[in-house]
Formats: sequence, C-alpha cells, structure tokens
Amino acid sequence: MDLKKLVQQIFAYQGPPTYKAFTLEETEREEKLSSDGQNSTPIEAKNKGGEFKKPKKPQRPKDAQLKFSPQKIKEMELSSNLEQSREFIELLFHLPQNKDVVIRDFTIGSSPNFAAFALFIEGMIDKTIINEHILEPLMFSSFFQDEKLDPILTCKTVLLRHIPANQVRELSTYQEVIEAVTAGDSVIFIEGSRHALACETKGFAVRSISTPTSEQVVQGPQEAFVEALRQNTALVRRIIHSENLITEMLQVGSRNKANVAVMYLNDLANPNLVREVKRRISMINSDFIADTGMLEEFIEDHPFSLVPQCLKTERPDRVAAHLIEGRVAVMIDGSPFALIVPVDFFAFLHSSEDYYVRFPYGFWLRALRMVAIFLTLLLPAFYIAVATFHQEMIPTDLLLSISAAKERVPFPTVLEILSMELSFELIREAGVRVPGVIGATLGIVGTLILGQAAVSAAIVSPISIIIVAVTGLASFAIPNYSLAFGFRFMRFIFIFLASVLGFFGISTGLFVLLLSLLSMKSFGAPFFAPVAPRTATSTDIVMRYPIWTQEQRPDSVQSLDVGRQPKFSRGWEKEKYQNSSGAQKGSEQGNGNQ
Repeated sequence: MDLKKLVQQIFAYQGPPTYKAFTLEETEREEKLSSDGQNSTPIEAKNKGGEFKKPKKPQRPKDAQLKFSPQKIKEMELSSNLEQSREFIELLFHLPQNKDVVIRDFTIGSSPNFAAFALFIEGMIDKTIINEHILEPLMFSSFFQDEKLDPILTCKTVLLRHIPANQVRELSTYQEVIEAVTAGDSVIFIEGSRHALACETKGFAVRSISTPTSEQVVQGPQEAFVEALRQNTALVRRIIHSENLITEMLQVGSRNKANVAVMYLNDLANPNLVREVKRRISMINSDFIADTGMLEEFIEDHPFSLVPQCLKTERPDRVAAHLIEGRVAVMIDGSPFALIVPVDFFAFLHSSEDYYVRFPYGFWLRALRMVAIFLTLLLPAFYIAVATFHQEMIPTDLLLSISAAKERVPFPTVLEILSMELSFELIREAGVRVPGVIGATLGIVGTLILGQAAVSAAIVSPISIIIVAVTGLASFAIPNYSLAFGFRFMRFIFIFLASVLGFFGISTGLFVLLLSLLSMKSFGAPFFAPVAPRTATSTDIVMRYPIWTQEQRPDSVQSLDVGRQPKFSRGWEKEKYQNSSGAQKGSEQGNGNQ
C-alpha cells in the first residue's frame, strides 16, 4: 500500500460518509423514470442528492386559508352559505386527514329543494338514530311533498316539525358546533340558514352498571357509578325524587373539555357553598383533567396535607345521603367516582353499611374503626419506643420473651420494623397490579413465605412480624382508601420519631398532627368539627346511634334547613306516649277526687 495514502488516511480529516435518505422501492423507481425524462414527479425535488425535504402541508381553500384562522372561525357566527360553512368545518376538523369526522351530504325533499349536510364523529354516534330519525324524515318524508319552506325560517321549521329526535337545539356559532360534535351529537347545516341543528345521537360504548369494588357492603344497594356522566346523575336521581335536586354542568380542561356535573339540593345546600364550588372549578386552567382524583387536587384547600379534604365515593346511595345533609357532589365525565364537599374528618370513618344494619352493630363497627386508626398510626412506633427506650414498661416475662426472640437477630428493632413494613407495602402494591385472582394469592402466599423465611433466617424476630401484620390488618379496616393511604404514609414518620425520641417523639408527632387537623378547612367548613370547634350536631358523627335520634343536620355544613326530622319521628311511639300520659293524668285526677 502506498505510504503517502496511508499517512493521509491517518492524519487527514475526512467527513462522515453521505448516505442516501430512506426511500421505498416505488419511490426509487419513480426517481429513475423521472431522471430518464419518462415521468415527472415531485419525488425528485424531495429526495434529490440524498437530502430529505419536509413534505408540504395539504393546501386548504384559499379564502378559508388566507382570510380566517381556526381561532377566528370559532368566534364567528354560522354562515348562510353552505359551501363556506363546509370549508370552515373542514379547516376546523382537519379534513380530509381526520378520518373519524364524517360529512354526509343530502338534499331536503321540500319545494324548493335545499342542500344540506350532516356532521358527526363515527364511533360516538348511533347510526340507527341518524338514519331513521334525521336523514330519512328530511329526505323521504311525505310531509315535505307539498310544503314550501322559507329560506330564512328553514332551520326553525325543520326543528319544530320534521325531526323526531328527542333532543334538538339550534346553534349559532362554530364554537358551539365543535362542542356539540365532540360530545357525540350530530349537527345539520342547511343552505340559506344562519343556524345549525344539533341532534342528540350519542351512541358510544358504555360499561354497564356493576357492583362497587372499593366500597363493598354485605347489606344494602349493590350499584356503583360508571364512566358515563348522565348515567351517574340518573343513579342519584333514582334515589332522590325531588324537583329541588339541581344538576349544573361546567367544563374543565382546555384540551379535553371534560363535562363536570355539580349536584345539590336547592332547598338545603348553602348558596355560598355552591357558589364557591363552581368558582373553584371554573377557574381551573389546565389542558387535561380526566378523573375526580385530578380534579380534587385543583379544588382542595390544603393540597400538601396527607389527609384528604374531599370524600371520594363510587356509591350513589352515599352521594344521595350527603346531598340530604346539605353538601355538594361533583362528578366528571369519564370517572366512576364522585367528590363530596365539604366533609369533616369523621365522615371518612363512615361506611354505607353502618346505616343498613341495626345501630348496636353500627356502633361497634365505628368503635372498631377508631381503634384501627390508632393501631395503623402508632402500633409500630409504640413497639419501637418501648423496646428501645422504655423497657421498664414491659412486664418481666414479656421482656424476657422478646429478648429471647431477638437474641439471634443482628439488626436493631427499627430496621426490623422498617424492612418488614416496606416488604408489606411492596406485596400490597404487587397484589393490586397483578391482574385477576393471582393478585390475592400473591399477597397471601408472599406474606406467609416472606415472614416465615425472614424469621427462619434470623433477620427479624417473630414479634416484629406480629406487629407488622396487625398494623396491616388495621389499615384495611379503614373504609376510605385515601385516608388509609395517608395514615400508612404517616406511620413511617411516627416510626422515625419513636426511634429517635421514644414516647416524646410520638407525642410530638401526635401534637403536630392534631394541630394540622384543627387548622384545616374543607370549603370553609372546619375539618375537625364538631369536636373542635364544638358545634351542634346530630348523633351520627363519631359513633352511630339510632336513626330516629338523628334529629339535626351537622351545623358545620350550614345547610338552609337544620332540622332533619321531628323529635317523635316514630309516630306510633308518639301516640303511645300521649296515651300513657293521658292515662297517668287520669289516674292522678282519680286519686285526687278520692
């Protein structure tokens, strides 16, 4: 090999080799034909010399492209020129690239004939409704045979006389057309009319009503919300048969424009509360909001608190019960959960089943949940504090048993508890994510095998396994998922405080937690009411007493009607009381006469 060329290859700079852009075989064939002069295509200009040029966007009609932008068209009123309306619709919905949007041209069979077209999104409409209740009446109905339509009143006449659809309304702007079409309606444009008709033709697939998954009960209704907003509001109206039940619709999300329903009883809910709920929702500025969990973060008072301030439920009966209390329910289209505002801390400890069983059982369930809260928060921390700093509090026999169990364990108590708590959380999360019945099996088998193997390997002591297991069971007894999740997180904070300061750290953590709960508010209502501040309330806040003793609504909600039921809600008992009083009064008078 030539020495000179070798030196040049080593020391001389050479740029990277030039590769030809990727092209299909058909494209290469067309380039070859065009280079031979047999055919002329725009591919030659696009891939000439191995350089790829970005393809140009398809050209829109010149008048629509040059004079009007999509944002300006949205603000415009509808045009009486059908061709111009069509050009604007194609520009707004990106036709013909967008294959979901369909434009159906037809002619209204009147005298004279009027050109028209229907606009809808395939997959979101019911084709049977469009064919039988819109196109067929307008094109082939006998009502049009001898009828002459006024070009100015065409839209109004068609709406009142010739479309048998259940919900039809007039639209006057292109923004209204966009909102109607994207919601699943079909819009009809008629030549010569400055209005369009939006017909209710929604027909997208909806999940059927099923049983609740996160709020199951043994006794009581077995219906849960679904992802369809109108079905959810109907489920609530099936329970509350009142003309005062109001459903107001708002929109959130500048991109997805999700519908939000605000439900309340007009004769019970405080107007200031309703106004505040609507104000917070309407002032949300975000591109995408798809679930009540996302909406909750935008409207809650204390977003950094570990305790939720909005009650989330999937049960229509529970929503109805809170509406009767004077609260407000918020639902969003696409979410099977509803938000209840305002709420207090004790509302998270209630379950629907508390009211479907006799009050002694409900009282016991409430007491059990209160114990579960303290076990979830403090049991691991209490064990660490006693085993590390306060051994004198343990009876001698139990202390010797614990010391014998920990004799072969090389780690301190806090590391034992933390490792097992983290393992328990991992197993819980894995059981949720694994589909089907395998998840429950994984949780049970994984916990047993992991605990037994850890004890056999002398990594943790048996008492630590018992502590973690009882704590996990107590967390499952909390009926609200969000509150249970917050307490599970706070448990690690108390474990850290107990490992550093013992009982003093636990008491300090409880003091700070209580101060934060006392200072919190949920839409202006004190979060820890009626305990602090002390307010008038019913007998259904902390514990569950008989329903016939619950005579007042919670004072913290400030509903328009405080009284829930009279003193003698059991009418037969009132008669019995009056009869016994009359008999006693008569006997006293008889004794006096004697």
